[in-house]
Amino acid sequence: MKLEQLLYPENIDRAREAQVHLLKKLKLVPLTKPPRLLAAVDAAFSDGLVLAAVCLFSFPSLELLEEQTGAEPIRFPYIPGFLSFREGPAIYRTLLQLGRKPDLLLIDGQGIAHPRRLGIATFLGIILKTPSVGCAKSHLVGDFRPPGRSAGSYSELTHRGQLVGYVLRSRTAVRPIFVSPGHLVNQQDALNLVRQCLRGCRVPEPLRRAHQLTQKLKRVQE
Repeated sequence: MKLEQLLYPENIDRAREAQVHLLKKLKLVPLTKPPRLLAAVDAAFSDGLVLAAVCLFSFPSLELLEEQTGAEPIRFPYIPGFLSFREGPAIYRTLLQLGRKPDLLLIDGQGIAHPRRLGIATFLGIILKTPSVGCAKSHLVGDFRPPGRSAGSYSELTHRGQLVGYVLRSRTAVRPIFVSPGHLVNQQDALNLVRQCLRGCRVPEPLRRAHQLTQKLKRVQE
């Protein structure tokens, strides 16, 4: 399928076809080397627009190197399980604005912890042929036991008998976050990368900074 068909399916049937096409390319493999450049991605919605923010960081020091933002009209309806087609195009275009190609994408959303194994992190990772990790603030699919109360505790997230990620207590006594590999990363590497991005808050520092940027954009739009 052509890129435009993957990003902008005409209807739900074409979107399903795009998911099937992309899923055939999914690879969950250990990272061959640690990333040097990490791009954190966040999106928000405002007045019929998808607002995207991308923050490029050095890794593991997490020095902010570059910020890019973008906006596109919403072109796909809200349908659970198909949110990638709603916010993915704006994020994709914004990632292309970066002056340097990231070695890894850290995305506010799901990776393979998705009904069809194709959350936004998997969607973008496959299209951009870049290792990607999903880090979501809420539970979408899968079974798990609550992790321990202390920061750093985690438990397995399984779906249909498969390990799809981890439930991580990123800060003591706060609600956990949900980590799953997107593409070209395995489950353990995804967990390790997110843990290295924690700086005392519930949300990993790169995603926290990207979220601040989308909220700033949203205030300007409103």
